[in-house]
Amino acid sequence: MADSSDFAKPTIPKFDGYYDHWAMLMENLLRSKEYWSLIETGIVTVPANATEEQRNLANFSKLTDLKVKNYLFQSIDRSILETILDRDTAKQIWDAMRTKYQGSTRVKRAQLQALKKDFEVLAMGDSETVDEYFARTMAIANKMTACGERMTQVTIVEKILRSLPAKFNFVVCSIEQLNDVTTLSIDELQSSLIVQEQRLKSQQISHEEQALKAANGSRGSGASRGRGRSSSRGGRGRGRVARETIECFKCHKLGHYRNECPEWEGNANYVEFLDEEETLLMARTNADESKHETWFLDSGCSNHMVGNKDWLYELDESYRDTVKLGDDSKMNVMGKGNVKLSIDGRIHVITGVFYIPGLKSNLLRIGQIQQKNVTIVFKNDICKIYHDDKGLLFTTQMSPNRMYVVNANVIMPKCLQVTKKDWSQLWHSRYGHLSIKGLNTLARKEMVKGLPPLDELNEHSVDCLTGKQHRDAIPKQAVWRAKLKLELVHSDICGPLNPISNGGNRYFITFTDDFSRKTWIYFLKEKSSALDTFKMFKLMVEKESGCAIQNLRTDRGGEFLSTAFNDFCSNQGIKRQLTTAYTPQQNGVSERNNRTLLNMVRSMIAGRGVPKVFWPEAVKWATHIMNRSPTLSVKDITPEETWSGIKPSVHHFRVFGCIAFAHVLDKQRTKLDDKNIKCVHLGVSDESKAYKLYDPIKKKIIISRDVIFEENHSWDWNSEGKKRSDKQDSDDDIEIETTSEEEESTENLQNLAVYTTNNDPKSFGEAEKLDVWRKAMDQEMEAIENNMTWELTTLPDRANTIGVKWVYKTKYNEKGEIEKHKARLVAKGYSQKHGIYYDEVFAPVARWDTIRAILALAAKENWKVFQLDVKSAFLHGELTRDIYVEQPPGYQKGNKDMVYKLKKALYGLKQAPRAWYSKIEAYFTVEQFKKCSHEHTLFVKYGSNNKTLIVSLYVDDLICTGNDLSMIHDFKESMKKNFAMTDLGKMKYFLGVEVTQSEDGIFIHQHKYALEILKRFGMENCNKVCSPIVPGCKLSKDENGSATDAKRFKQMVGCLMYLLATRPDLAYSICLVARFMERPTVMHIAAVKRIMRYLKGTLTDGIMYKHTNDKRLELIGWSDSYYAGDLNDRKSTSGYVFMLGTGAISWSSKKQPIVTLSTTEAEYVAAAVCACQCIWLKNVLNHLQITHNNGIVIYCDNSSSIKLSKNPIMHGRCKHIDVRFHFLRNLTKDGIVELKHCKSQEQLADLMTKPLKLEAFLKLKEGLGMQQCLKHEACCP
Repeated sequence: MADSSDFAKPTIPKFDGYYDHWAMLMENLLRSKEYWSLIETGIVTVPANATEEQRNLANFSKLTDLKVKNYLFQSIDRSILETILDRDTAKQIWDAMRTKYQGSTRVKRAQLQALKKDFEVLAMGDSETVDEYFARTMAIANKMTACGERMTQVTIVEKILRSLPAKFNFVVCSIEQLNDVTTLSIDELQSSLIVQEQRLKSQQISHEEQALKAANGSRGSGASRGRGRSSSRGGRGRGRVARETIECFKCHKLGHYRNECPEWEGNANYVEFLDEEETLLMARTNADESKHETWFLDSGCSNHMVGNKDWLYELDESYRDTVKLGDDSKMNVMGKGNVKLSIDGRIHVITGVFYIPGLKSNLLRIGQIQQKNVTIVFKNDICKIYHDDKGLLFTTQMSPNRMYVVNANVIMPKCLQVTKKDWSQLWHSRYGHLSIKGLNTLARKEMVKGLPPLDELNEHSVDCLTGKQHRDAIPKQAVWRAKLKLELVHSDICGPLNPISNGGNRYFITFTDDFSRKTWIYFLKEKSSALDTFKMFKLMVEKESGCAIQNLRTDRGGEFLSTAFNDFCSNQGIKRQLTTAYTPQQNGVSERNNRTLLNMVRSMIAGRGVPKVFWPEAVKWATHIMNRSPTLSVKDITPEETWSGIKPSVHHFRVFGCIAFAHVLDKQRTKLDDKNIKCVHLGVSDESKAYKLYDPIKKKIIISRDVIFEENHSWDWNSEGKKRSDKQDSDDDIEIETTSEEEESTENLQNLAVYTTNNDPKSFGEAEKLDVWRKAMDQEMEAIENNMTWELTTLPDRANTIGVKWVYKTKYNEKGEIEKHKARLVAKGYSQKHGIYYDEVFAPVARWDTIRAILALAAKENWKVFQLDVKSAFLHGELTRDIYVEQPPGYQKGNKDMVYKLKKALYGLKQAPRAWYSKIEAYFTVEQFKKCSHEHTLFVKYGSNNKTLIVSLYVDDLICTGNDLSMIHDFKESMKKNFAMTDLGKMKYFLGVEVTQSEDGIFIHQHKYALEILKRFGMENCNKVCSPIVPGCKLSKDENGSATDAKRFKQMVGCLMYLLATRPDLAYSICLVARFMERPTVMHIAAVKRIMRYLKGTLTDGIMYKHTNDKRLELIGWSDSYYAGDLNDRKSTSGYVFMLGTGAISWSSKKQPIVTLSTTEAEYVAAAVCACQCIWLKNVLNHLQITHNNGIVIYCDNSSSIKLSKNPIMHGRCKHIDVRFHFLRNLTKDGIVELKHCKSQEQLADLMTKPLKLEAFLKLKEGLGMQQCLKHEACCP
């Protein structure tokens, strides 16, 4: 029987995550079973040559160990057991649990810091009981004891005494006076406080019972009001007066007082009126306002109660009381009045109703109703309410939750009443909405006359809120702090920063752990990279700390609110904390970090004069320093030590940007070479225990540990050495050297890579990690192999190889969407020398004048224009010299010493364009195309029945059109057989120009490119203007003006130049600002920005070549000049425009090469230049079978220049004109060109030579055939 009782199943404590508590209970259980030795020492092992007794002892130990394991298996959850690798013995399981949940000394120390803080701020709440507070205090104290802190009773007793609320002050004083606190136990203190708490609670309950008793409103019973408070006491001698002569002021009858009137009975708290009676009692409008509401019959409440002030009649707002609810909370009674309810057509007046703001339910007290001649009967789940005189008033059914609910319409007060003037509001308005406090100060101190004392306003003034409302103050201290690593991570993006770094980075993103306040920094080219960076950061810190990120706090930037970012955080179980819109203070940790970092960076760069382009290195070094600096959030310990548990060393700190001499290893130099290199200190390496240095002379990054510093000296960035480095070939990559045998990864030096404006990979190492680029490289290699471009061989003697590299480019369509990822294997052609590797390199490309002429012809004839693209076009060009290239990275075959011998051209070779043109020219010759002798990229093929096929070539892009679709189809098939082709269909997007083909004609514009220009230079949100230049504006060199960034100015003008492919309205203004690239000033920058503002308003403007029924196309020209338009050298400006059909196909605005002496000479020179272009266009059009029987008309608004072209006279105005310009006379004489006079108002070329008024500008612009694209929303103001 003893064994049976001992075998009774014990209560085994379950592990709930609190190791110390569980370990204490389990230890007690195992000791009671005499099994604890197996946890301390483990099972008994059998020695060699063991005796029978030893073997039995070992077997018994194993059996007992199985029992202990059984206890542990029942105590520990299956999900936790699965994480324990060694489970052979009970000791292994116990040690694993202790290591996993109790943690190391370092972890305990971090936990103890958090617990100490909790213990210091511990205080008893107002609604907290003594037992609850003692339980909370002892829980923290026990946790601190488990973490190694020695907690004495006197420490806990003193903490409790000083953290009690004010209601225990006298108890605390008595305890400290009558007892020795050093010997007072915790239990004795708790018992004393519990007794005092019970005494306080009993007194409070007694007081509340008295306060919550609903006073009987009957004026004749109980505590009556008025004159004569009780029959025993009388009322100021009223008992001596004969009652027969007393008149009641209510019923005007004799024999009783007003408070004793019988008519009060039954209507004190409950009154019911008929509609007619109600109408007589008060003035009202024709229709009462009512609202349907639900009322609960309650026997437990002390009075009728409502939460809506608007329902109450005769509201006494001075009445105050308190009501205690079921959860011991209190609510204040802020008034008392009457409520009218309409039930079944009857109006019932409920009197003595409490107004309690915030009360959600409407309550009717049953006892209060019964006192007024009303009988309430509950039977068969139905409540019936009877009046003694009027019978049944109403009934209600029990609800499913066993409550009686009365649905009634509340009659809203709408009485005509007398109002008094609100002097407070009146004087508040008179005084310009000065506060009531200020007004009362004026009245109280008699600072003015005539101002009465005023009461506070009951409601906020809407006008005051409109003019004065401000944001609530942001708390300076955080209410909550993380207690564990990665429990909360703050993040923010800073930027864009100027200048752009050498690696193309414009932003940096910070991640800060709230617990340790350690910060990590990453650099971005675009904000869209935030998600990839966060994934990399998350993987790194979680592996390093063994903890998981629980919360991420950021602002509401689009990069953090993307669907991909939200999905990733949701899948990883990361809770998002987003700031309120326009409230960056809620992300104050990151915002202050960014401000501190930038302050340090500005100081470090200014201190040693380091170029601003190295700001990423300065930010990285500043972050390294900040993690080893004190912070108020973590006391007496640096963020780095809080995170890692190791006190950081700062022996390696050196001044950022100072001079550093890096030692050159013996194997890297000859005997007479210098043993060091003079460099600039840029911080420390991320991977190696070494310094990161920069050699400004050779543009190299050096990683070395053998460095001597001169911290008081800095590099002279304006020295000759820097100038020489700037003159080096721009194609040379920045080299990276290390003083160790292993080279450091170039990915960590991305801030010093070649500039790029996108996120395309810069090296093969970056690209091979992404599948899309790996696939693109495979396609490029496949195209090279299929084209038989090379063959693998050994390098002959005395032959040199040319290196190759991968170039990556993301292709976009006209909508800005990704079309494809293109990887190109490019030879390093800059190492080729003329005469050794190549002879001729020139290859013609199509002129935009030719392309626009083809589009004008196709639009007039209603032809469709198609576009083709040759894949890897340069690979088809055949070479005449032997050229060897290295094997491409990632695709080495055989011996690494073997090289490729090129059979055909490769991209990057100097002769590649020439070879490709020769190849495609030979193809067109075989296919019986006729090449235009004046435009070598224009080929025309004529078939039977006047069939025509026109092809124009721009390197590897072709456009074709004609009057026979079968010829076009045959041409496409032929091209596909000879070359790898991509048929792009109808011409839509060609060299950055968007083409729209419709039944009305062909429209060309550059909306996408114009939008990219505005975004690149930060002008996407600028204001719009209607003209690109201010009328009458004359720019000069402005030598006394403030110089600006010439590089940025050149970039802006260069980008605008390409817009002239479809925007003749910008020709003069862009060519004007292009004259000042050498030294631009603020005035010139303003002119360029004016052009961009005009561009903002005309994003979709372009040229429309319309379909017409005219029999032939006619080429017409306009020529004009602006005499002495340049204020610096007084040279004139020439301009011309040629129209073909309904749109312009050729235009120019250019400063004349000579100084003319008169307007006649200037116009004559301009006409000669226009005539040269006219001859070339005529020859091109003749090849397209657009002939002109008569001379081509050129309109000029200067009669003298027209006469000068027709009459070979030599007088003072023309005898000095250069002979070459008299070429115009021969053209006029031969009838090739005919100059005609036109009015200045009709001179289209005026748009190319001078700034015009808005009206004239818009008229001439329309004359050029320009209009807005109908597919886009109008952009003009």
